Amino acid sequence: MPANQTVDATAPKSGPLFGRRIVVTRAPEQAKELASQLSELGATVVLLPAISFAEPADSGPLDAAIASLSTFDWILFTSANAARFFGRRCKARGVDPKSAQSGARPLFVAVVGPATAEAAAKEGFLVGHMAQEFQGISLAKELAPDLTRKRVLIPHGDLAAVDLTVALRFAGADVTEVTAYRTLDADSVPSEALDAVRKGEVDIISFFSASAFRSVSGRVGVGVLGEIPIAAIGPVTADAIREAGLKVAVESKVPTAKAFIAALLAHFAEPAVL
Repeated sequence: MPANQTVDATAPKSGPLFGRRIVVTRAPEQAKELASQLSELGATVVLLPAISFAEPADSGPLDAAIASLSTFDWILFTSANAARFFGRRCKARGVDPKSAQSGARPLFVAVVGPATAEAAAKEGFLVGHMAQEFQGISLAKELAPDLTRKRVLIPHGDLAAVDLTVALRFAGADVTEVTAYRTLDADSVPSEALDAVRKGEVDIISFFSASAFRSVSGRVGVGVLGEIPIAAIGPVTADAIREAGLKVAVESKVPTAKAFIAALLAHFAEPAVL
């Protein structure tokens, strides 16, 4: 499906999601595979790219961290985007992740969940630990004994929470944070998709991040979203939606496309409550 296509008109005429109009708010480069999978299940996919991602305005601190990568003991990735942008910047600066991990000083990599693990692996990192609860703060809880007096690098987005860093420093880790990417509102959002949401002409709207939720709610209003079933991917996203006073109809606690689709199928298989 082209990144700028608003609605998938090629959806099969049957399937467990046939007749369901599902809004996907992911960035265009991340929505393609999910949209294709939903379409194969019969859904009509409404693409509403709420946010986009870009390199940091100032790459100086990031480049400095990459140049001194051999001085760190751990790298913690709390999102797939952090792994992607950091890995790409490493390569742009002539640093090979595999070589960095196989140096005289061991460099371990920990990630927040399976999607981040996959992104890190694609960038050439060997992942040694994945959080059991798929949240950044879980890394601090699980790794605290191993990170005391260790140098830890956390490449993250410009909107990242500080709870992980605070917890790690409390545990005695020497933490360096660098911004690996920025989260921006999408330059343009398809008016057809926004109109469909405002008119309630969709069956569910999905959010993969708190940033996407805030962007869409800012465009259409929290009240409008309160009239539409909402799907949240991951506990952080679900918490942000509930903090805005809205209900979460579908929650995929595992932040992967596979788990999200399974949660959707279960939701629509349930008999309607009259």
